[in-house]
Amino acid sequence: DVQLVESGGGSVQTGGSLRLSCIASGDRESSDCMGWFRLAPGKEREGVAAIDSDGASDYADSVKGRFAISQDRFDNTVYLQMNNLKPEDTGIYYCAARDDGSCSLTPGWTYRGQGTQVTVS
Repeated sequence: DVQLVESGGGSVQTGGSLRLSCIASGDRESSDCMGWFRLAPGKEREGVAAIDSDGASDYADSVKGRFAISQDRFDNTVYLQMNNLKPEDTGIYYCAARDDGSCSLTPGWTYRGQGTQVTVS
């Protein structure tokens, strides 16, 4: 199993920035794909960003050009840098990992953390 712990959420004003962090522990080598998805009231779950073991990344159209995912595999940490935040970015952000060999933004993450709240006003 893989355990994921997020940090870095908070409240910011429109146009502000936040950096989310996710520390992975456990059988980290089984999960070549790490990512983030978010849940907001009244909205469907949305895959935000994903990164594979080679560093290739993918983003939801809604965050392209504003968010950047990165990883430090030595420290087993994944980051999500969020810039130019908008009220519609408000939600609970979950760090997630896949162990099925794929890497995409679609549902079906094998593991997820407890989530961290992001509020943009």
